[in-house]
Parts: sequence; C-alpha cells; structure tokens
Amino acid sequence: MSKKRLVRSTTCFVSADGHVVMAGDGQVTLGEGVIKHSAKKIRRLYQDKILAGFAGSTADAFSLFSRFEAKLEQYHGNIGRGAVELAKDWRNG
Repeated sequence: MSKKRLVRSTTCFVSADGHVVMAGDGQVTLGEGVIKHSAKKIRRLYQDKILAGFAGSTADAFSLFSRFEAKLEQYHGNIGRGAVELAKDWRNG
C-alpha cells in the first residue's frame, strides 16, 4: 500500500506589482501531529530592515535565524554576503 503524501504548509513569498508578501502557517508538527499552532516562522532581522522566513525542521529554522542574523551584523546588513557565508558555514557543519 502506498502512502499518499499530503501537502505540508510552509513559509511562502508572493511578489506582484512591485509588492512582496511573506506568510507562514505557524504550525510545528511532529510526525502527523501538530504540536504548536503559533510558531513565528517569519522574523525581522538586522535592525528590523530585513524580513526572513525559514521552512523545514523547526530546530534548523531557529538555528538558521540566529546564525543569519549574526552574519547580517557581521556584514553590515549585506543580505547576499550574509546568505553566502551562512550557507558555507551550514555546509561545513
């Protein structure tokens, strides 16, 4: 018997007519159960100038938020450089 994978909600971005919207469902799941309904998956970083959202493992997301914010501080809000440096660190362990 094959298991049918249900759609999982996540953080999403929509851009239209020069405007961008970011939304997250706020649910944290463990297996098939929802264990939290009000998680903040989208946060303001770097002096509230940058909006960031992460999807995937909750533990990874919280770790990524703090590491990304540290990179943004280190590179004075340069999103591209901060993201590249974060990716390098994340890959290397």
